[in-house]
Parts: sequence; C-alpha cells; structure tokens
Amino acid sequence: MSLNNSQYNAIMRIYNQRQFQDKYEQDQRREEVYQKVPQIRQIEDEISSQAVRCARKLLDGDTNAKEELKQHIEDLREQKEVLLSAFGFPADYMEMHYVCPECQDTGYVDGRKCRCFKKEEIRLLYSQSNIEEVLLRENFDSFSYEYYDDRVVIPEIQMTVADYMRQVHTWCKEYVENFEKKGGNLIFTGSTGVGKTFLTNCIAKALIDQYQSVIYLSSNDLFDVFSKNKFHYDTEEEMKDMYQYILDCDLLIIDDLGTELVNSFVSSQLFLILNERILRRRSTLISTNLTLGTFADTYSERIFSRISSNYQMLRLFGDDIRIQKKLSPRKTMP
Repeated sequence: MSLNNSQYNAIMRIYNQRQFQDKYEQDQRREEVYQKVPQIRQIEDEISSQAVRCARKLLDGDTNAKEELKQHIEDLREQKEVLLSAFGFPADYMEMHYVCPECQDTGYVDGRKCRCFKKEEIRLLYSQSNIEEVLLRENFDSFSYEYYDDRVVIPEIQMTVADYMRQVHTWCKEYVENFEKKGGNLIFTGSTGVGKTFLTNCIAKALIDQYQSVIYLSSNDLFDVFSKNKFHYDTEEEMKDMYQYILDCDLLIIDDLGTELVNSFVSSQLFLILNERILRRRSTLISTNLTLGTFADTYSERIFSRISSNYQMLRLFGDDIRIQKKLSPRKTMP
C-alpha cells in the first residue's frame, strides 16, 4: 500500500516537528551547561577557532595541519567531558537526542523507510479508519464462538452455527492473508446481532496492521459525508480529499447498509461508490440485514447487478448476541 500525498505529508510533518523539538531541547541543555560551567563555552569556542586556523594552514600547503587539529580537538573534547562529569552531566548531555536514533528523526535510513516510519503509518491508518478504539476490543484474537449454538444443525448449511462460524472465521483470515494479491469485495448478511460488525472489525484491524488503508463508515455516516450534512469542510479541496479517500482507500467498510433513509440521492451515490471502487480495483466490505434478493427493491437493479456480480456473499446465522449478553452477563465476548 502506498500512502497518498496528504497521508505522507501528515507523517512528514511529525518528523519535521520532532527535528524542531530535538534542536530546541538541545539548545536548552546547552544553555543550562553554559550557565553552570562557563569554561565549556570557552572550550567550544577554542574548537571552532582551531578548525578555522587549520583550514587556513591547509590552504597554505601545511599537510600536517589536519592531523594536528585532530589531536588538539581530541584533547579539548576530553577536557569538556571531564568538566561535564565533574558537574554531574552525562558525556552526551549537549549532543542531539533523537526519538529514533536509527534514522535521527528523519524517517529514513539509507533511502528506505525506518521502522519508526512504518509505526507512524500504522498509527495514521488506525486514526483514519474511524474505529481506532473499537479495534482494540474487536479483532481476530478476541473473537469467540461462545454465543454460537453448537448443538442444533441449521438446514441451510447442514452444520451447527458454531461450526459454520469457525469456517467463516477461517475464510475471513484467508481473505486478509490474500488481500495484497487478490483483494475482493465481501458482503455480510444476516439478522441483527449475529456478529457482522465484529467480523468487519476483525478484518479491518488485521489489514491496518499490514499497512493497508481502511475506512469504516456506517451507511448513515457515509451518505452524510456525500451530502455534507455531517462534515463541514473548510475548503472545497478538503471536501475533494475526503471523497477521494473514500473512493481510493484499500478497503472501504460500509456497515449496516439499508438502515439509512433510502431515496434517489442515496441510491445514486451508492451506485457511484460501488461502481467507482470496482473500476479502481479497490475492495469494499458491506454488512447488512438485507438479503441479496431485496437489494433491487430497496435500491435499484443496477446496484443489485454490481453486488451480485462483484461481491462474495457470506450469510451469518445465530441468535442476537447483544440480547444473549444481557441475559448472561457473566459470559465474555464477542
């Protein structure tokens, strides 16, 4: 996944701020030392003077000047370290201290992204996903089959709900593992409270951890973005950036599709989003209480056509987990 310009610039601003802060803190430490140990300023002035004198000697043809300077500066630095230690300062107290010594807070090592840059990528992707805090609780590691029945066989699937959900869990993990090469569009259907949103969050977290850009929006929020009812943009450019991010992120999650007030505007915008992302080869994950057969009645034939021909459907079964959790408060997740 490649960051877009605004994402990259946001991260580089962090590094620019770090470098500014590093220099400011170094200046503060140096001033503290000068106040307590004035001799150190004199030593540093002498080092600068020696460097200037050496440069002049080299220009005059003195080939020994460089070696003499090296020895003299080494002696002065030793004096400086002795003074720092005598006044209780570490030897490197006046040097630049970096948040990441490996890249010296530039974000790059030998032209490649530093490990700290990759961490900033993940942090940014989490913050832009719109569900950063939720993903700490809802992910593959915390997924549980406790609320799925493991006794009654469901005729449509010829297995228990618990066994079926184990299979769905495996399919979802395979989707994540193959995402970089294959991607693909998914639609989770099923009644309220069977784990559709939880599974989308599992996928979202796993993909963000792989440096994929993910944005989560409920259907209501998604259409509010496009109608500008909820998000008030300062500039037209900011509005365009938001549109482009929705259309171009690696995975767009539309949760609870069908719960919004459907009208001609909503239908046209939904078609635009689905169609544009298919053309751009960007993946979309939809969760809905609607069945595939009701999409044409709820929206339009062309939306039904796009979904039926470009999406893999996973129907989830089970009883409402939210109600079960209220009835059995001692049980733990999902």
